[in-house]
Amino acid sequence: MAAKGDMVYAWTTDKEIADKAELGGAVTGLLKFALEKKIVDAVLVVKKGQDIYDAVPTLVTNPADLKNTAGSLHCGTMLLAKLVKKYLDGAEHMKIGITVKGCDMMGLYELAKRQQVNLDNIVMIGVNCGGSVSPVMARKMIKEKFEIDPDTVKKEEIDKGQFIVEFEGGHKGISMDELEEQGYGRRTNCRRCKLKIPRGADLACGNWGVIGDKAGKATFVEVCSQKGADLLSQAEKAGVVKTEKANEKGIEIRGKVESAMLKLGDKWRAKDFANLGDGRKRLETIVKETSKCIKCYSCIEACPICYCVECSTRKPYLVAPGEVPPNFMFHLIRFSHISDSCINCGQCQELCPMDIPNALFMHAQQVEMEKMFGHTPGISMELPVLGFAEEKTERERLSATGSDQIFDIFKA
Repeated sequence: MAAKGDMVYAWTTDKEIADKAELGGAVTGLLKFALEKKIVDAVLVVKKGQDIYDAVPTLVTNPADLKNTAGSLHCGTMLLAKLVKKYLDGAEHMKIGITVKGCDMMGLYELAKRQQVNLDNIVMIGVNCGGSVSPVMARKMIKEKFEIDPDTVKKEEIDKGQFIVEFEGGHKGISMDELEEQGYGRRTNCRRCKLKIPRGADLACGNWGVIGDKAGKATFVEVCSQKGADLLSQAEKAGVVKTEKANEKGIEIRGKVESAMLKLGDKWRAKDFANLGDGRKRLETIVKETSKCIKCYSCIEACPICYCVECSTRKPYLVAPGEVPPNFMFHLIRFSHISDSCINCGQCQELCPMDIPNALFMHAQQVEMEKMFGHTPGISMELPVLGFAEEKTERERLSATGSDQIFDIFKA
């Protein structure tokens, strides 16, 4: 029987999944089992669309279809958390299994704090994440640095500090450090990320630490919750997955890989935040960059923290309608609402048509708030700093309605 805290190597016994999946297919095997046994009603995964640069969110209800979703897509960037709230009613009336990166997991926690998703109805299988590459950047990088036609690439991976592509006729890898120092590589928010193993999920899975005869044939699984322990135990008892205790040397190697990734995150934070400057210089930079805004609301629509029924940026007494670029108050409202809860998912920057480095501005403020108050967003159900209010009745109203209008002193 699996227990919280266990670390094992796991692999599927389903040959069809094993042939298509990476690392033994344990994640796909567990999700298929959960769907077959009605532990979940559906599974939300990401599958390849037209090519490796096209990630498509897919809700699977037929267990047989899961075999088509196996594998990873480092060049398909999206956040699943907001999709659960927006299209699946926050899992309020449906039990959902989800494969999550660190930022997906953090987004679900932040939405759950705001009573926008029901974590009791969600089974999270976390996957280790060293970062992702924007589809546009990936194609540019592969063409210019790898000197390969991006359309001929069949598979990509990030392994042992390299970005590796498989294409018609061979494969090629280049050091991620080299790529990023030259302006290529992972999204900037991924470089600054310091949540590489999503232990807030029910199971945390990946290839780090799988050594010996299991290397490339099994998944390292850390059991992070009772829910995860129950799922793994039931799947093993049913014979759909097999496990063995993780190698002690493998556990050590996994820890070293994680530590190296965290140090790299510190390096990029120091560099990015230093370039942004402090005080007046930082403010001037933000005002200048945000002056390109066309008020398309893409940043707000994609942000997992933006959940309000009535967005203050649409209040005419705060932000004048029809004004482009909008007054800086538009951005100040977002900064103030999200400053203590930003999970650095990067969606506000990834989807900005004007290439405004929104994620950098948000993340820099969140890190300062974390230093001041000791609150780290997205890792637990602990409320953010600005989530506390003296007025009990007002807090109850906010929780019930999702409105951000604390005091009804303005009339639109």
